[in-house]
Amino acid sequence: MIQLGVNTVLFGDRDLRTAMEHIKWAGYDAAEISALPGMGEHLPLGNWKAVAGDIKAISEDLELPISATEVGSNTEDRLMPAYEACAEIGIPVINVGPGGYEKDNPDHMARLIEQLNRMAEKAEPFGVTLCIKAHVNTAIYNTPSTLAIMEGVKSPAFGIDMDPSHIHRAGEVPKDALRSVVSRVKHVHIRDCVGPGPSPGSPDQQACGRGEIDLLGYCQVLVEAGYDGPVNLEIIGAKDWDLSRQAIIAAESYGYLNACLKMCGGR
Repeated sequence: MIQLGVNTVLFGDRDLRTAMEHIKWAGYDAAEISALPGMGEHLPLGNWKAVAGDIKAISEDLELPISATEVGSNTEDRLMPAYEACAEIGIPVINVGPGGYEKDNPDHMARLIEQLNRMAEKAEPFGVTLCIKAHVNTAIYNTPSTLAIMEGVKSPAFGIDMDPSHIHRAGEVPKDALRSVVSRVKHVHIRDCVGPGPSPGSPDQQACGRGEIDLLGYCQVLVEAGYDGPVNLEIIGAKDWDLSRQAIIAAESYGYLNACLKMCGGR
């Protein structure tokens, strides 16, 4: 069964217990803990040892495992404490973005591949997986650039985090793009998207089922490929919204995704 979760960045201004409770009440199987300064820092990497016990206690009390964390930055000063924290807490996947590496710049692509090889090698002793996703207007933004990363980074501790909203904004059909890269996909960030971007839309427009992406077809590809990793809803921009509106987005998206996966035989 494919595991559904929510990135706590949706509840960025709430404490972790409040975020995790609402994720659990919405029906999800797991959560992704946000480590994003300024957006939702439920896992503060500079002080993780002080909060690790509380994080584990909340997860155990709610019977809501933490399937991933989103760090954002792929730099060593951020990833090394993330590896340590995740190994201690029991979080298997660390998600990052491409950082400041530029789109369609061969030198930047080569440097990003070198950086990912180095940091994936450092992830191996911790038993965690480093994942990167395509991001609008960066070195990795579409299927060809994702395939270049897959070819360049061979570590077993590395995988692709496949977010259909960024691929949609690159002008591709996400379910078709997924078929090309699913062999290395180890995490899925999921949300809907209205229009070509660069933004995915307001938080409510990112709720699954409200946008333009064929998420049913996307789920079908995941199921057909035998994918069994985390699928975590990632809604950005709702940090200052009312808690009720944040919770509605989570619950509405769960209903839609759960129905899609049931239709495909994934749940």
